[in-house]
Amino acid sequence: MATLHEVTDPDDPRLADYRDLRDVQLRKSLEAAHGLFLAEGEKVVRRAVEAGHRPRSFLMAPRWLEGLSDVLERTEAPCYVVSESMAEAVTGFHVHRGALASLHRAPLPGLDEVLEGARSILVLEDVVDHTNVGAVFRSAAALGFDAVLLSPRCADPLYRRAVKVAMGSVFHVPWTRLPDWYDALTDLSRRGFTSVALTLAPDATDIADAVRGVDRLALVLGSEGPGISRRWQESADRRAIIPMSAGVDSLNVAAACAVACYVAARR
Repeated sequence: MATLHEVTDPDDPRLADYRDLRDVQLRKSLEAAHGLFLAEGEKVVRRAVEAGHRPRSFLMAPRWLEGLSDVLERTEAPCYVVSESMAEAVTGFHVHRGALASLHRAPLPGLDEVLEGARSILVLEDVVDHTNVGAVFRSAAALGFDAVLLSPRCADPLYRRAVKVAMGSVFHVPWTRLPDWYDALTDLSRRGFTSVALTLAPDATDIADAVRGVDRLALVLGSEGPGISRRWQESADRRAIIPMSAGVDSLNVAAACAVACYVAARR
């Protein structure tokens, strides 16, 4: 069972994992160096532990101890109990969900492992906003997609904000980073997937038509600004568009993903 430690000093070195959570660049370097990630909120913390991620420690206000008592009973990791005002002083923001956990990162699985048995996957190219990445994972989980592949420059799905927006679905949807960006879609075609890229290309067809009859689907989405690169547009098997009206040419990548996943799930 986790040992409870009441902490009253915000500068206590034992709280280092939770310090300055608003500083994205600092957190990226710290989490990479120590092989950790953070989960926020009772549901997300529970899902992370139940998915097999090993806790380093917990940080929570007293009122959350009972709700997570079963999780704390299954680990030897320390639990630092602090006031809510002190939690804000340490993290740099109001921890309104009351509970945080620092967990060990597991090694990323290989591409073969992630794609085994998969019929519908999402492929992200340079989606750099953590909120959008989290929303993509939530859509993938909600609409029955089997895996998510990310290009090397995509935002980290295990960054706190992404995990929070995904409501922990990053722990259950298999994912990995693509080892080869340039020929990624060509390789997926060799593996039996039909890649359908969401793009404003002139030859793009209605998403419903583009996915019709596809068995193993790789739905491809690009970065928030320029969209999918020319290389990926040209190497995709099909190009698709979500029809718009009222002079709007496209949706935010997270909204477009949700719409496309809904359509694709009913192909």
